[in-house]
Amino acid sequence: MKSFRFFFYIAVIVILNLIPLKAFAYSYGDPNKEAVAEAYKEMKEKLNEQPPNFAAAKEIFETVKEEIDMHMGPEPSKAVLAAIEEKDRQTVIKDMENILVLNIARRLDNIEANFDQYDTSKRLLAKAFATYEALSPVIQGKDPALDKQLRTEFDKALQSLGNPGLFGVGEKKSDINVFKKSKETILTTLQKQFGLKSLKVGHFSENAAEKPDAVQKKEWTDLSKVKNWIPLVVIVIVVLGAALIYVRRRKRA
Repeated sequence: MKSFRFFFYIAVIVILNLIPLKAFAYSYGDPNKEAVAEAYKEMKEKLNEQPPNFAAAKEIFETVKEEIDMHMGPEPSKAVLAAIEEKDRQTVIKDMENILVLNIARRLDNIEANFDQYDTSKRLLAKAFATYEALSPVIQGKDPALDKQLRTEFDKALQSLGNPGLFGVGEKKSDINVFKKSKETILTTLQKQFGLKSLKVGHFSENAAEKPDAVQKKEWTDLSKVKNWIPLVVIVIVVLGAALIYVRRRKRA
């Protein structure tokens, strides 16, 4: 009986330490928040202090610099940091607003490139809209009707994604043409409002940029990889060993 308990506890330890740790390591984060947009809002708050707190703004920017460099190349970060060093408040804010527009563009581009992946597309659209929310006060200050129109276009884009439903119930077909039209309206308007010459964001790879979460989510459940069979094999051996010992004990009793 002691051997049975030993193997049982081993099985529990294996299960708790091999599988769950992989699962707990995965997280989507808050889909309604965008780190770069949050950084912009915090930086703007610091820069609006009297006198502007450039040191704090730089510290906040450093938290998202790596992500910006990865997706947009090093030029945007260099421009922001140079403006901070020169203590040019208006340029820092303007450069950050341009980065947000580029961020929306890359999110929408990724959705179009992976339009059939409903969960990913919905999450990316939420992040694109969260980015727009940070820019919205700027648009509202110039043209409230335009802000309302852009919000409507984001709603249309969301509806265009459709819905796979649950076991076919509530299924709604997606429409990429509707999405493309809303995307074009949103990006053309933002490009014009913020005076960007181009929405090309450099050398980032769309597919590589937005798939790590999905890949990470599936990694430990991907049974095509030999390494993912190891925990299962160990569990089966331990359980069979415990069962065999238990049967033998019963026969001897």
